[in-house]
Amino acid sequence: MRPRIVIAEDESITRMDLSEILKEAGYQVVGEAADGFDAVEICRRQNPDLVIMDVKMPVMNGIQATENILGEKIAGCVLMLTAYNDGEFVNKANDLGVMGYLVKPIEEKTLLPAVKIALRRNEELRHYQKKAKDAEKKLEERKCIERAKGILMRKEGLSEEEAYAYLRSVSMQKRCSMGKIAEFIVESKI
Repeated sequence: MRPRIVIAEDESITRMDLSEILKEAGYQVVGEAADGFDAVEICRRQNPDLVIMDVKMPVMNGIQATENILGEKIAGCVLMLTAYNDGEFVNKANDLGVMGYLVKPIEEKTLLPAVKIALRRNEELRHYQKKAKDAEKKLEERKCIERAKGILMRKEGLSEEEAYAYLRSVSMQKRCSMGKIAEFIVESKI
């Protein structure tokens, strides 16, 4: 599937040039905005993989729009675009977690590699976030199983091995994970 991109740039000629370069490179431009407010609204509707965001725009600037977009998680990542090579803007963009920062004028030879790298880094970041979430879930399940074993040991006078075997046996009989059985035992404190 082709990556979906939103372009937020107040200069219409620059916006058209960016769109043309991206489309010719095989990307899908799913929205264009002339200000930060419209960029946020388009992202809410389109949930793009990448937003190319100008810093200086009317209504809502690119820094504010990026803060909203990344805060609401309505786009994969943001690549900042500006005519200013200002350290303050770079620091703000970095603090927000943007994937790159390009200084105008933008040429195809600088835009396309930056887009490709930003999309790839975002894919890697999402992969690691999912792994961390899965590990956290497994840890919580393991803690619940330990609590359930403790309850069974205390209430039923079972050894730790017997409590674990009981949980495993009920899990297999009910065709339900040990974590769910343990959760039930902990909640009902049987």
